Amino acid sequence: MVKFDVRQLRYLSREEFRCLVSLEMGMKNHEIVPSELIASIANLRHGGCYKILRDLVQYKLVRYDHRNGIRGYHLTYAGYDYLALRSLSNQDAIYSIGNKIGVGKESDIYIAADEEGEQHVLKLHRLGRVCFRKVKEKRDYLKRRKNASWLYLSRLAAEREFSFLKALHDRGYPVPEPISWNRHAIVMKLVQGYPLSQVKHITNTAKVYTRLMNLISRLAQMGLIHGDFNEFNLMIDDRERITVIDLPQMISTSHPNAEYYFDRDVECIRTWFRKRYDFDSDDRPYLTDIVCESAVDVEMKASGYSKDLASQFEELTLKKEEFSSGEGEEDESDDGDSEEEEEGSEQKEEEVEGSEQE
Repeated sequence: MVKFDVRQLRYLSREEFRCLVSLEMGMKNHEIVPSELIASIANLRHGGCYKILRDLVQYKLVRYDHRNGIRGYHLTYAGYDYLALRSLSNQDAIYSIGNKIGVGKESDIYIAADEEGEQHVLKLHRLGRVCFRKVKEKRDYLKRRKNASWLYLSRLAAEREFSFLKALHDRGYPVPEPISWNRHAIVMKLVQGYPLSQVKHITNTAKVYTRLMNLISRLAQMGLIHGDFNEFNLMIDDRERITVIDLPQMISTSHPNAEYYFDRDVECIRTWFRKRYDFDSDDRPYLTDIVCESAVDVEMKASGYSKDLASQFEELTLKKEEFSSGEGEEDESDDGDSEEEEEGSEQKEEEVEGSEQE
C-alpha cells in the first residue's frame, strides 16, 4: 500500500519540483531515466540536480534503480502525488488534505478542502496494486501501445473518469460534481450520503430499486454501461437519493460484450436487494429494449464504441459547426490559432521550469 504523507510538500523548493517534473518528462520515453538526462532537462546551475536527486530519494519521492546495466531514477507514487497536489493547489482546487475515507482496488479517497473551507473529495488513482494487476488486459487504456508505466495508466484512468463525470453531470445524471483534474488525481464535490453496502434498512425498498433500474437504463440511453454498478459504487442519502460513483471502467453499448455487462449490472442490484433487503422483483430492463437517445459513448470515446458511429457523429458535428459558424468567427479563430502558436514555445519552457505551470 502506498503511504500518503504530504507533510514534506510545503518544504520542497522550486528546484526540487523542477527535478521532479524533469524526471516525469524523461519517463515518457524511458522506464529508468539516467541522471544525465534529468540534469539536461532541469538545466539547473552548478550541477545541483545530482544533490537534489539524492535528497528526493531520501524523501521517497524518487527511486534509484539499476537494471540490465542501466542506472537511473523513476518516480514513485508519492512523487507523482506531490506533482499533482502542487498543480491542484496552484489551481485553487484544494488547500488542505484530511483523512482517508475510502480505499479501493485501484484508488484511494481522501477528504480535502479549498481555501474557503468547503469540503471536497480527492481521488488518487493507484493502478498496479497486487490485487488488481489485470487492468492492462481488462481495460483499453493503452489503445495501441504495448507497454506503459502504472503511473501513466493511473493518469489515463483519472482523465477518463473526469471526462465521464463532467459529461454525465452536465446532462443531469446523479454523479459527484467534478471540480478539477491533474495527472492521476481528481477533485470533486463531497457527496452527503452513505455507501449502499453499509445501509441495512431502506424505508421504501421498491422505490429505490426502481430508481436504480432507471439509472441503469438512463446510462444505456446515452450509449453507456457502467460495468461495475453495485452496492459499493452507489451512495444513498437520508432522503434515499442515489449518487453513482467510480466511472473509469464504463463501456459503450456497442461493445461486443455490452449485453453481458449490462445484465451483470442489473443482476448485481437484484442480488443485493434479495440478500440484504429481502426484496425480489422481475421488473428489470433489457439492453435490447432500450433506444439510444444520445451518443455520449462516441463523444467520450468509451471502450468498444463503434467506428461507424464515430464517423457519423463527426460528420454531424462538422455540419452543425459549418451551419452555425460565420466568416467573422473563422477570422477570429485564425487569429486565435496564431496566438496559440506564439504561446506554444513559451508554454514548453514554462513546463520545464516547474509543475506550477501545468
